[in-house]
Amino acid sequence: MKGQADTIGIAMRRALLGEIEGTCITRVKFEKVPHEYSTIMGIQELVHEIIMNLKEIVLRSNLYGTSDASIYVKGPGYVTAQDIILPPYVEIVDNTQHIASLTEPIDFCIGLQIERNHGYLIKRPHNFQDGSYPIDAVFICVLTAIFGLTFNRGLSLISFGMFIEDSLTSKLL
Repeated sequence: MKGQADTIGIAMRRALLGEIEGTCITRVKFEKVPHEYSTIMGIQELVHEIIMNLKEIVLRSNLYGTSDASIYVKGPGYVTAQDIILPPYVEIVDNTQHIASLTEPIDFCIGLQIERNHGYLIKRPHNFQDGSYPIDAVFICVLTAIFGLTFNRGLSLISFGMFIEDSLTSKLL
């Protein structure tokens, strides 16, 4: 019986980790930026650091396919996730996530592409075009899936739990 319970538990874990959909930023477009490792006058972070900060933003939506979003901020000041202008069917889980620090009075304008999918999406370097940079996306909203087996009087029982990105901290369901 233990072998059958293991088979069911492993199959359920793989299904959750690979098939539940998530939403994230998959492309960012900067104006007049020659490459990903450039600096922008008046911004403390490199372009690459801004892209990594955008990759960490957790989104929730009922979006299917891709959608556009943007950021328009005047400096000096901090740019956070709450500054992202989103379509009405997309929301940010943590609005305080840091994106960039503007040190001078500049206009910080970038375009974003948001997508809902499952699994991973790895972008190739040859996809760069006109200041647009792809972001490797992790659509998996299930952080960890665990299962346990209990044997009682010849019966095998499976208990199942998972940690998901649902709020500022993960919850056990």
